[in-house]
Amino acid sequence: MTRAVDVICMGRAAVDLYGEQIGGRLEDMLTFTKYLGGSPANTAVGMARLGLRPAMLTRVGDEHNGRFVRETLSAEGVDVSHVRTDPKRLTALVFLGIQDQETFPLVFYRDNCADMAVSTDDFDAGFIASSSALLLSGTHLSQPGTYDACCKAITLARQAGTRVVLDIDYRPVLWGLTSPGMGEQRFIPSGEVSAHLQTVIGDCDLVVGTEEEIHIAGGSTDTLAALRGLRALTAATLVVKRGPMGCVVFEGAIPDELEKGLKGPGFPVEVYNVLGAGDAFMAGFLRGWIRNEPLAQCCTYANTCGALVVSRHGCAPAMPSWEELQFFLLHGSNTRRLREDAGLEHLHRATTRTRRWAELVILAFDHRVQLEELAARHNANHERIRHFKSLIAEGARRGAGGRAGVGIIVDGRFGDEVLPTMTGKGWWVARPVELPGSRPLQFEAGAHLSQAMRSWPGEHVAKCLVSYHPQDPLSLREQQLARLMELQRASTDTFHEFLVEVIPPKEMPRDSNTLAQALEQIYRAGIFPEWWKLPPAESAQEWEAIVAVIEQNDPHCRGVLLLGLEASEDRLEQSFRVAAPHAICRGFAVGRSIFSEAAAGWFEGRMDDAQVIEDIAQRYARLIRLWDEARAGATEAVS
Repeated sequence: MTRAVDVICMGRAAVDLYGEQIGGRLEDMLTFTKYLGGSPANTAVGMARLGLRPAMLTRVGDEHNGRFVRETLSAEGVDVSHVRTDPKRLTALVFLGIQDQETFPLVFYRDNCADMAVSTDDFDAGFIASSSALLLSGTHLSQPGTYDACCKAITLARQAGTRVVLDIDYRPVLWGLTSPGMGEQRFIPSGEVSAHLQTVIGDCDLVVGTEEEIHIAGGSTDTLAALRGLRALTAATLVVKRGPMGCVVFEGAIPDELEKGLKGPGFPVEVYNVLGAGDAFMAGFLRGWIRNEPLAQCCTYANTCGALVVSRHGCAPAMPSWEELQFFLLHGSNTRRLREDAGLEHLHRATTRTRRWAELVILAFDHRVQLEELAARHNANHERIRHFKSLIAEGARRGAGGRAGVGIIVDGRFGDEVLPTMTGKGWWVARPVELPGSRPLQFEAGAHLSQAMRSWPGEHVAKCLVSYHPQDPLSLREQQLARLMELQRASTDTFHEFLVEVIPPKEMPRDSNTLAQALEQIYRAGIFPEWWKLPPAESAQEWEAIVAVIEQNDPHCRGVLLLGLEASEDRLEQSFRVAAPHAICRGFAVGRSIFSEAAAGWFEGRMDDAQVIEDIAQRYARLIRLWDEARAGATEAVS
């Protein structure tokens, strides 16, 4: 029977605040990166990235962190229909750090948190029956209310033929067995906890834990004895996670040696961060188990996912995609420090993006020098430029109507008041990083690009215009490519996408291969932008050359946007019709073709604010219509 959901993940959903400084105590952390956290939530993300259909059963607070958890899960492809908003409690927080290969300090802030208020009223039989499996976190067995909710979910699962999975997920601090400051402590024996866990073991089909977690569930610090204790309670498949040694699986009777179980070997990688590796292991194992693949294959998926995550910073964001997992199994890596494998990291970044854009129609008004010169001619100060950019933004909003895939490119120098009004509203937002007119390329932030980008909201895209020609002198090309590599590093470090706008100098010759050759050289230097912004190609042959280069070097490229170069609407319409048959062209990013006449009229005093807004709105709307008509015509021609 096909069910709507593969796995319901019940339990913790939190915000992880990860210390960015490596090799120090949590006390010494200066800055933190925010990620989705909580073992079941991490596993849900991991499963979604591996192609399963997970749902989350939890609660979040009615506040910013709760919205972050919900939005992140949803963006990753997790069903959030049963993520309840609790009006009285806050979303849980966890502070985490990486001190050394053996020490990973963490502090849980979970006192009366939202996810520990999950109740029997939060779900019904129909929801549980909609899933092939129910994944429980051991933490949610630690309190009476959540224990009752888990027991009800188990009962409904047994009635519906939904398989039950237990991730023992033993954290002594969350059972009240140690002080709140000892969150990293992994094991404290407790007969009471063992007895409590064993009340649900008999109803499980799969039980997964580290050796220490098997000890607490089985009631013995001898692994074989603990496994036998569990086997006396349940016929479930028992999986023992063994870190770099992989795992061992037991389906039937427990043998006299641990090594006689079904062994899934681990991978020889450097341990960078153990936090989250177990959640990745569970996601990988369930990827095979849900689909009834052989247990050996389940172990391979699980150990691969664990190896990839243990090599990275963070938990949920480190979860691999299905394509990445397959690539690693086929090709491995040339280094044990997987986070330093550039090809693997690019594949991870490219295949785990969450914001998806079928097409983009962008109004670009990041122009700085041009507007400074225009303002100077009319004795206008920079505040006037800021005000004019706010008028462009309003024109963009009106011209866009209700169309999806709208966006802007605007600078932080004169558009600093515009950016907050367009962020978090569903628009695609980019901002420039290049020093206007620089050749070789320089950044407006100088040597502090990464620091500047760290202050941006996460959804902002870095746009970089480079005046580049494949026949430039070698020394000039090397300088420019070095700057683009800096941009890529800064974008990766700060979790931003980046766009490279390539415009060959006007004084140099351009033929049907110029842009394709420029892109090839940039790719060959190891630079893989999410987006390209290119001058209109003159012919189908030129487009075919561009498409061939992108497909050969980066099939995960988001696409190409056409720039306008202040062309007329007629000229733009012609370029749209040439580009529209090529799927790699995702739309346009046009500026002065839309606002230049309004800018001249406004600074000269011939147009007021309302006239500027209306003029820009109409021009933007017409350009959107021209693009849509060109794309529709190309689609009809193919069909």
